Formats: sequence, C-alpha cells, structure tokens
Amino acid sequence: MDARTYRTESGTVHYWTDTTAGPDAPWLVFLPGLTADHTLFDAQMEHFSGRANCLVWDAPAHGASRPYPLDFTMDDYACILHDILQSEGASRPVLIGQSLGGYVSQAYMDLFPGTAAGFVSIDSSTLKRKYYPTWEVKFLRHTKGMYLSIPWALLKPWGAWGAAETPQGRANMRSFMDGFAKREYCELAGHGYRMLADALESGRTYDIDCPALLLCGEKDHAGDVKAFNREWTAGEGIPLVWVPGAGHNANVDNPEFVNVQIERFVAGLDA
Repeated sequence: MDARTYRTESGTVHYWTDTTAGPDAPWLVFLPGLTADHTLFDAQMEHFSGRANCLVWDAPAHGASRPYPLDFTMDDYACILHDILQSEGASRPVLIGQSLGGYVSQAYMDLFPGTAAGFVSIDSSTLKRKYYPTWEVKFLRHTKGMYLSIPWALLKPWGAWGAAETPQGRANMRSFMDGFAKREYCELAGHGYRMLADALESGRTYDIDCPALLLCGEKDHAGDVKAFNREWTAGEGIPLVWVPGAGHNANVDNPEFVNVQIERFVAGLDA
C-alpha cells in the first residue's frame, strides 16, 4: 500500500491506496467505523490487491489522522472524502462503509448524487430519520457521559467483546482502544454519536442512487443495528445478507464471507 496524506484547514488526513490493478479497474473505498482505523479493512485490502484499485482512510480524529479538532460534521467527512477521491482520480467509487463508514457513504451520495458506482453497508444503517424512534436519537447525544462513567479497565474489554465475536475481531478492536487515552476515546465516541444524531435530524430526503448491498453480522449486538437492517431492507428494497458467526465488525470476524459478497456485488455492477 502507498501511504498518502490530505491536508485540510483543521489537520492532516492519512489514507492508503493500492492501484496495482491498473487504471481500468474499479475503485473500492473502505471506510472504517467510529474509533476504528484503517486496519479494520486489512483483510479486504489484501484480498482485493491487484483485483481492484483500493483506498482506505483513517478518518479525521482517528488513527494516524490525529490530532484533529472535534468540530466536523457528517457532511464534512463526506466532503473531505470527495476531495481525496478527486485527487486520486477515483471518480466512480464503490463505497464500502462499516458502521460510521456506512453513514459517511450515505452523506457522500446525498451531497454528490450520481457519483458512486455502488454502496456496500457493513453493520451500519440508514440515515433516514423516519426509521428511528425519537428516544434513540436523543440517547445518541448522551453517550459520552455514559462512557466516561465506566472504568477504562472495564470499558476496553467491553468494547472489544461488544464489537466482535471472534478472537481476531476482538483483538483488532482492542488494538484501536489501546491507542487512545480514556478521555480522548470518550470524547471521540461522544462526538461521533452526536454527529450521527445531527445528521439524522437534518431531514435529508436522499435516495441511494446506485446499486447497494447490506451486510450485517448475524450476531451483531451493537444497539439495534440488526433491527434497523431488517427495516432498511424492507423499506428501501436493498438486499440484505447476514454474515455467519459475525458481530458488529463483520468484515474482521468473517473476512472470507464478506470478501466473497463484495466480489459478487462488484462483478454484478459490470453485468
């Protein structure tokens, strides 16, 4: 992978590319979830190397893209991503977002309609407000205090066990948390959930205007993600595939299955 940087007014965003597949190959853009870094998609970057042009980032305030002030919105993320993709010549990306990355993908498609070739959601859910009860949106604004109230020695193993079902998935999540001090982690998590609440309450009326696929771990216990995916597929008609034996970080828990699903999806775009 080639390490790259993109400078914004607030800080430097780090991302990685693999363009060994050549100029005619599709672009797969991997977007990790809240508090995770680019290593969440190591198995996908390795699998698709030479088969597709790939890009994965550490979102602002994540991983190597720190320090970065917590003053960004979901749309800010989408705009930064758009600028990065433009600079790389990735004009028709397939957006593959896990959790927060799925929300960023939808904001991207809302702001830049007609530019995405496809969208794969991994353990994420819709940005349309109508699918969320009011209490849940309000709860999103109070997660920082809840996290701060939990001792760090307990929060780290709970976070790892809540995000993944396999030893490799839990080790991967624990590695992200070990990279933070407690206060920084809680501040970032709290800002991320508030950012999601703001995006939901913005009243956006977008439609996903490209082929899409929903992937969700059959053992995902993160909030109501499984229920939201059932409602999302029923309400929007987007195919939903359950990832066997996987939790919230399904692409780490069962990378072989997820990679096959992404492969089939991308192949279908050219059919």
